[in-house]
Amino acid sequence: MWELEDHYRDVQREVAAFADEQVAPVAAAHDEAKTFPYELVARMGELGLFGLPFPEEYGGAGMDYFALALALEELGRVDQSVAITLEAAVGLGAMPIFKFGTEEQRQEWLPDLVAGTRLAGFGLTEPEAGSDAGATYTTAALVGEDWVINGAKQFITNSGTDITSLVTITAITGVHNARKELSTIIVPPPAPPSTAPRPGHRSSSPGW
Repeated sequence: MWELEDHYRDVQREVAAFADEQVAPVAAAHDEAKTFPYELVARMGELGLFGLPFPEEYGGAGMDYFALALALEELGRVDQSVAITLEAAVGLGAMPIFKFGTEEQRQEWLPDLVAGTRLAGFGLTEPEAGSDAGATYTTAALVGEDWVINGAKQFITNSGTDITSLVTITAITGVHNARKELSTIIVPPPAPPSTAPRPGHRSSSPGW
């Protein structure tokens, strides 16, 4: 019979206990009020959940996606909104910077994202294109030293919180051989937020 290795079992047990003892008792209240669970996010940061698949050099746990999947499974068992907050912060927010960012960008953004003290989102979905990257119509052009982005994005999980530090936006930056050149651009959020977060996945926070 196949069993989890000890380090995976430890993650599963720790997150299961957190889910049962701290998430479950407040899940319905946050869901009904559509309020973002800042206290739970802070605790997930303390538990190291945001850093599970990242190397120790950036403050992570040096584990892998399987460990993250175990954590998401236990959180989703009691509250899908809390689970999607973690998944989006890691998979859509921090991971693109880790995989494709420069070392300077990793050093600037990852420590806080991996610690869970800040959150990041990924702006792909558009009102007229959905989540079809090939149908993207948002454009970006370099004007002097600044990128000027024109278009609209929606349903960007984690973009509407007080602890959001960036959203990575997809945009057309050129056309080659009749095919769109899509780029991703790191965009710090405006302060104060340009729009109030709208209810999305109940107590998760999509904004912009």
